[in-house]
Amino acid sequence: MPALNDHSEGPPGDSEGPWDSSRAQHPENGVHLEPQPAHCSSPDQDMSYISGADLFGYVGIEAVLDQMRHKTMKAGFEFNIMVVGQSGLGKSTLVNTLFKSRVSRKSCSSLHQERIPKTVRIHAVSHMIEEKGVKMKLTVVDTPGFGDHINNNNCWEPIVSYVNEQYEKYLREELNVMRKRRIPDTRVHCCVYFLPPTGHSVMWLMLTRLLMIQIRQDLAANGIQVYPQKQYDEDPEESILNNSIRECIPFAVVGTDREHQVNGNKVLGRKTKWGIIEVENAAHCEFSHLRDLLIRSHLQDLKDVTHNILYETYRVRRLNQIWNDGLHLKPKLGIT
Repeated sequence: MPALNDHSEGPPGDSEGPWDSSRAQHPENGVHLEPQPAHCSSPDQDMSYISGADLFGYVGIEAVLDQMRHKTMKAGFEFNIMVVGQSGLGKSTLVNTLFKSRVSRKSCSSLHQERIPKTVRIHAVSHMIEEKGVKMKLTVVDTPGFGDHINNNNCWEPIVSYVNEQYEKYLREELNVMRKRRIPDTRVHCCVYFLPPTGHSVMWLMLTRLLMIQIRQDLAANGIQVYPQKQYDEDPEESILNNSIRECIPFAVVGTDREHQVNGNKVLGRKTKWGIIEVENAAHCEFSHLRDLLIRSHLQDLKDVTHNILYETYRVRRLNQIWNDGLHLKPKLGIT
């Protein structure tokens, strides 16, 4: 058989067009690339759009959504929420109200009363919650002792250290040669900070919108970015939704795990001498807005921002640090 060259018509049996001999199998390196017709699309060629009306018949591409749904439901979700604030602000109650179950640290503790620790300690409690076949591993990270002392200097350091430790743990798993197929995710996806209310009982529900605006201005003036950040809005529709959320921050909320009869209906509420505060009534408090943000509309986005932005920022910084440390060690080890 004559040798093929760049101007050959192709291998035996090939009538599609010219064939590049460089694509043939090379015994010395074991590489084998199949011959391709000359009319194949180049990687930078414009992509055409084929809609359902242009198809000859049913292909089944839409079934990939069912496949993804089945696989995701089988594996389940992970969501890690941290609550930070002084004692007595209702952190445990609010978390229980959000997930309508006893998931807080205090609810899981056999001790009804706990002494305030001398330092901020981190407590993480995990639960597997299932609703309509969807499983979610919920981890509630509590920070008892935060802001409860006369001198609260650097009281946030244990919290920052905990967040960074979870990033470091995830990074180590990623760098393993034989890493796990699914890396356990203990990174904090959301941190809810509790502000002390002004006044007593339900008086704080009467806070004016002016005070809310002042708090938002104070946060911005101190460089504190509150989710959802404007720079992460991807389209006008999402921007409209997020703007409505940002207008509500900080949320004025009430939490409870008790039901009361209101107009013949059972509602989650807190009874006061002025009446019953209905937790899920948007006219009484903003709990429903907070719940929708954390669970019903932005839960996956919170995880995406954590992984793609916050964790990636940490990852790049740590890898650069490791690389620089390695360069400094080379001369000492006699490596050039």
